[in-house]
Parts: sequence; C-alpha cells; structure tokens
Amino acid sequence: MNAALAVMLAGSFASCSSDDDNSSVNNGSITEITNTAGSGTWRVTSYVEDGNDETHHFNGYTFTFGANGVLTAVNGDQTQTGAWAVTDSSSSDDDDSGSDIDFEIFFASPDEFADLTDDWDIEDVTATTISLIDVSGGNGGTDTLVFEKN
Repeated sequence: MNAALAVMLAGSFASCSSDDDNSSVNNGSITEITNTAGSGTWRVTSYVEDGNDETHHFNGYTFTFGANGVLTAVNGDQTQTGAWAVTDSSSSDDDDSGSDIDFEIFFASPDEFADLTDDWDIEDVTATTISLIDVSGGNGGTDTLVFEKN
C-alpha cells in the first residue's frame, strides 16, 4: 500500500467519533484479534446488507489480512486490494455493541467491495470465524459480515 493511501485511510478511520467507552471485547484483545485475522486466508461465508443476502459477490475470493494493513481478495486472476485494521476507537456514533474495538475494512472499488468499507463491530472472533455487524445510523439498517478460515 502506498503512503498516500495509508494516510487517507488513517484519516478516514480517525475522522469519526463514538459514544462508547468500553474498550474490551469478550473474544480477545486488539492484538489477539489482529493475530487471528492475520493468520491464514479467509472467505466470506455471509454478507447481508439491509436484509439482502449479497454473499454471492464474494464467491471464490480468498481474503488475506496482511501485514501493514494490506487487505487482498483474490479470485483467479482478479485481485482487489484494500486496507484493514483492528482499532479501539469506533468511527460510528450509533454503535451500541458495548465495545469500542472495531474491525475496519476499506476498499475503494469495485462497488461490491466498496460496500464492505466500514468500521464493523465485532460480534465474535474464534480461530476459524470472524463475525461482524454494523447498524447504520442513517437508515437503521443492519449489515452482517462473516469470514471463515480456509
């Protein structure tokens, strides 16, 4: 990832605020969650946006949560590159998960991948599953995203 993209991402992740004040989550610390995500490759097994199952957009893609915040999704000769981070500051003022630990994802394009861009609340993290949720403050819709380890 180039320096300009890194600065842009840092600014976009830090530019929002939260009204939560709890900085822990039952399923691990920031370091533990980061290490879990960074070990191996993952696939999207569920992506539901405002009640619509959009999982098919990610069929066949292998996701790697790499070093230095680089997120890659590869399907044959197609590669999408984005960014990721696990942080202790929410960029959502509608967060009611009881945790300020967020799983942040950023893709500039294509549209299906850009839809994943968010500061997701962590529902659960295990050695084989990362379950995320986002409740929109604008329209009140709920999005869920589940990665399973390959």
